[in-house]
Amino acid sequence: MKKVRASLLRYCLLFSIALGCSNIFAAPFIVSPVEDPSIEGKWDITVLVDGKEYPSWLEVYHSGNKWLVGQYVGITGSARPISIINFKDGKISFSIPPQWEDEDNHLSFEAILRNDELTGTMVAANGKTYSWKGVRAPLLTRDKAPVWGTPIKLFNGKDLSGWQALGENQWKVVSGILTSPKSGANLVTNQKFNDFKLHLEFRCPKGSNSGVYLRGRYEVQIEDSYGKLPGRGLLGAVYGFIIPGEMAAKPAGEWQTYDITLVGRMITVVLNGKTIICNQSIPGITGGALDSKEGEPGPLYIQGDHGPIEYRNIIITPAK
Repeated sequence: MKKVRASLLRYCLLFSIALGCSNIFAAPFIVSPVEDPSIEGKWDITVLVDGKEYPSWLEVYHSGNKWLVGQYVGITGSARPISIINFKDGKISFSIPPQWEDEDNHLSFEAILRNDELTGTMVAANGKTYSWKGVRAPLLTRDKAPVWGTPIKLFNGKDLSGWQALGENQWKVVSGILTSPKSGANLVTNQKFNDFKLHLEFRCPKGSNSGVYLRGRYEVQIEDSYGKLPGRGLLGAVYGFIIPGEMAAKPAGEWQTYDITLVGRMITVVLNGKTIICNQSIPGITGGALDSKEGEPGPLYIQGDHGPIEYRNIIITPAK
């Protein structure tokens, strides 16, 4: 009997390690088959940190019609997979491993589903507990094709009129070029938009990194990616979610062009004249988003906190 118990314990230990559990003795390991589908779907999350709201995102779905799994986007970083989600009697709990090297704790979440809203707490990598709430993400479907309005020149080539820095400003205009000479504040438009076509040109130095956030929520990555294979975190990607069909990057230091169309969740990205993403659905917000209010219009914002970057000819054509 002792040998049987020892073998069983050894099996449970190996099984738990395979599932990525951080501490199998902290609580009974219970996973139930999917019986209640009410938790499934995509959730726009707001985390309250020291009185300030920060956006996150959660997707819950079943694997093989049996177990609940999912993915999570935090305040920063990319989408992270969730190997097991527990849901029973209206209570959800899950944990995810750290994404950055300096994190030494898992993130753990629990919440109650009531009236189709989630309310709960999370234990962050710093060991502190924060409250959070989640509402169902809108579908953002459109019942007809957009009618395009008049193009708007967002950057006048002279100054930062129509823009504001989210922090101490390092942006400047040099010879008609919008320039961030070093890492610093991100830059956001005063105007907000819903569906639109966007044209912009950028020049990325070797090893640098930026991005353009559509509606302030969905980052299309800008990075020195010449000679690399397409990836979720490289040039042309919807960061963490959509891999472009090909790498159409030019060498670092050359001017490059984005032509991006966003209608609801559907995005098309043309990089340097090549269509690399064709009318694909963006699952949810990406790390670094301004908020998680996906049903609302939002600004254009460009990243200035990941190294030097230059922009010019930023033109948006909103839908009527």
